Amino acid sequence: MGKRLTRIYTRTGDDGTTGLGDGSRTAKDDSRIEAIGSVDELNCVLGVLLCEELPDTVHECLIGIQHRLFDIGGELSIPGHRMVADSHVHKLEQILDELNAGLPPLEDFILPGGTRAAALCHQARAVCRRAERRVHTLGKEAEINAASIRYLNRLSDLLFVMARYLNRQAGEPDVLWEHGRE
Repeated sequence: MGKRLTRIYTRTGDDGTTGLGDGSRTAKDDSRIEAIGSVDELNCVLGVLLCEELPDTVHECLIGIQHRLFDIGGELSIPGHRMVADSHVHKLEQILDELNAGLPPLEDFILPGGTRAAALCHQARAVCRRAERRVHTLGKEAEINAASIRYLNRLSDLLFVMARYLNRQAGEPDVLWEHGRE
């Protein structure tokens, strides 16, 4: 990154456009900007989750994920740029398997809840799924890194398992959906 921001406001977006990392400009409601914004929002939700008391392994995992999400945002802002690889997807799968190993099998649907940290994981999961949809939509118009879509897909799975793991670590049961409850 050769240029550092010394002034935050530039006035260049007053016309409804924003700059991409390659120097080009596009509409603020372009599907590329929607994808970048959704990935950024996910990173923000993870930042809030990181304010909670978390096991060290979860904390470190989430810090790494935040950096990878920033990489995905970079890829999206510089068309054709690649930073995320299948090795990053495999790393998520490995963590997912480790966290899931000690959890009881799912027998019912789970509602977001339990501890605050678990509920925030579920919120992050929902935002992650939206980010994945936005990146997928962009992929219909432009070439994107398929590993990034796979990363977001695995990340939503990891966040679901992580929510269950955090509840379990805190001695809280999963919040189960009750079919037909009034």
